[in-house]
Amino acid sequence: MNHYLLAPLAERNIALLALNTRYCNGDSVLIMERAIQDVGAGVKFLRSRGYKTVTLIGNSGGASLMAFYQSQAESLNVTHTPAGDPVDLRPEQLPPADGMALIAGHPGRGTLMLNYIDGSVIDERDPLTYDPVLDIYNRENGPPFSEAFVAAYRAAQRRRSEAITNYAQRRLRFLRAIHGPDADEAFIVYRTYADPRFIDISLDANDRVPGGNRGASPKQANESANNLGRFTTLTSWLSQWSLLTNADGPSNMARTSVPVVQVEYTADAGIFPSDVKAWSDSAAGRITNHRLPKATHYMKNQPQVLGQVSDLLAEWIGGLG
Repeated sequence: MNHYLLAPLAERNIALLALNTRYCNGDSVLIMERAIQDVGAGVKFLRSRGYKTVTLIGNSGGASLMAFYQSQAESLNVTHTPAGDPVDLRPEQLPPADGMALIAGHPGRGTLMLNYIDGSVIDERDPLTYDPVLDIYNRENGPPFSEAFVAAYRAAQRRRSEAITNYAQRRLRFLRAIHGPDADEAFIVYRTYADPRFIDISLDANDRVPGGNRGASPKQANESANNLGRFTTLTSWLSQWSLLTNADGPSNMARTSVPVVQVEYTADAGIFPSDVKAWSDSAAGRITNHRLPKATHYMKNQPQVLGQVSDLLAEWIGGLG
């Protein structure tokens, strides 16, 4: 475990349980409905050890996972994965927490993929086939990008995301008709790092610099052999990356009732003000918001800002108890 918050929070007398799900280093097969079972095992362990106040800390993608967990802990309603597979979630597996902390949280992997996936791709089997009119890395299109271009591009991204989902559903039905209900298959999703906001910082503006969070060149990251959701299975795409996911962050947050704190990193190049607003709206009346100026997503070489976020969290968590 090497998360940047572990040592600073421990130094501030916050007892921590750092927990990996069963999918550590293997999210190509991740099923969100199983991941919350693993979170529940951690919360249950803490309760068994006598901890009276438990706060879920969700950093980046952990935010939507924690919101999904808490929504089911408070009101269990998920019985199947988006692939249609039954999942035996039980209330005793999912003890509710007392609060949630969202740290640079994105709204969920389905929405993240929708916003990041390259809308210019024409053939899912060949990443070299793309429409230059919709290519954000084609300088003739921008930046800056016109409203018309952004609207057309966002529509193309949605079409691509939904087309992959339709393929996954069809292929799964075909395989299971032959091999039975547990059949699954791996596939590749090319070019998944192409949000116009990576290179046009006037869109959803904050303090970020152009480039995204995956290195100096988002174009190179987009075309790389390994990036966001590049390798997946049919069932994992449906549960994790599709718009059918049960793990949308803000919609699950709206089903919870506990206090929430959100920390925005204003120089984050992958989490944007609209994401912060979506979380705030979903927890209206019980959320405390903080902004850390110039903080970047991974806090690299920012020890002073790391101290600030740790102080904020320690004070807020202490107030719950």
